Amino acid sequence: MSARELAEPYPYVSTDDAATDAALLLAEHKLPALLVTDRDEQPYAIVPGSQLLGQLVPAYALEDQHLAASMDDRDIDEVPEKLARLTVAEWLPPRRFRPPTVGPDASVMHIAALMARTHTPLVAVVERSGERTRLAGAVTAARLLERLVGRT
Repeated sequence: MSARELAEPYPYVSTDDAATDAALLLAEHKLPALLVTDRDEQPYAIVPGSQLLGQLVPAYALEDQHLAASMDDRDIDEVPEKLARLTVAEWLPPRRFRPPTVGPDASVMHIAALMARTHTPLVAVVERSGERTRLAGAVTAARLLERLVGRT
């Protein structure tokens, strides 16, 4: 089975979109990761939700687990306000890597190895036509596991 057969439409946002809209997209669709494109709709980043959450947690809480455990939920009231001031590009973690992508003919093992190596639950499937690259969909870890355990 190829990436073309495994790929599904996957919602995405642009680097210029509001971070609030991206957070709502993740939450409403229960997505494992945010797929971000640039202005030309080319894959720009794939960021697991856990990394995006880390961008909203105060640095001191990330550094000291005991301090984080003693904090109450009053600090979460600041999250919507913080997100409202950011674009998606500004919300992304500072260390951003090229998003994992495959062509439509990539095999199941190729995709699985790429996911494992890049620690991402999502791989973008792109089709190239001349110099133009088009986002054809994405393969999620859940979809890939369905295939690997014989459910599809």
